[in-house]
Amino acid sequence: MYQFFVGPDWIQEKTIVITGSDVNHIKNVLRMKPGEEISVSNGQDGREYRCRILSLEEDRILCEICSIGEEGAELSAKVFLFQCLPKADKMELIIQKAVELGVHEVIPVAARRCVVKLDDRKAIAKVERWQAIAEAAAKQSRRGIIPKVSEVLTFEQALQKAKTMDVRLIPYELAQDVQHTGMQHTRKLIDGIRPGQDIAVFIGPEGGFEEREIKKAMEAGVVPITLGKRILRTETAGLTVMAWIMYRLEE
Repeated sequence: MYQFFVGPDWIQEKTIVITGSDVNHIKNVLRMKPGEEISVSNGQDGREYRCRILSLEEDRILCEICSIGEEGAELSAKVFLFQCLPKADKMELIIQKAVELGVHEVIPVAARRCVVKLDDRKAIAKVERWQAIAEAAAKQSRRGIIPKVSEVLTFEQALQKAKTMDVRLIPYELAQDVQHTGMQHTRKLIDGIRPGQDIAVFIGPEGGFEEREIKKAMEAGVVPITLGKRILRTETAGLTVMAWIMYRLEE
């Protein structure tokens, strides 16, 4: 069943109106007809509205609400992925897959070893592109919300944003040296995640975090963890942690 998002104002007691680019997609790409069913969410509260298409007009589609699902597809905790800017188009892949795995928000971070440097104009354009990718991934995976891609933050700003979150993790290749703990410690932290919590996950760039950044993170209450014996690429590390958290919250 195809998934679409509409603003809360377009959801009435018994009907939903779809406007914008989705009208052309439904009519001319999917070639759907009256009587066919779709799934609609308002992108905010996680509810899933199962609808039947009543009419396809020139600039809108009128749907009848058949049922409302309260549980939706959202994780029971909010995961905030603080992803340091990677090279090329890796960020697009990271956002797409993180949304599929249940991320609540993706925060691009400009760490010291990031090769990519964005000025304000380029950063705005990139975030707009990334937000569109998040929306498309939310539709594909039938999310109840559209995860936000925030503006690009410095590492210090990212630590400030995460300071009130319940669980704060930072995968680090030298975690065993600074924490003197291994995978048992990582498993304990992941197993300790509970519904309703806000979880921050910091992922470094291709060159990894500088030691002083790890020191600042630890001073801010962020806990270094190991992801195993192998060194993972930046586009793999965050998705690995996301998968572990998803498994923990949905088991």
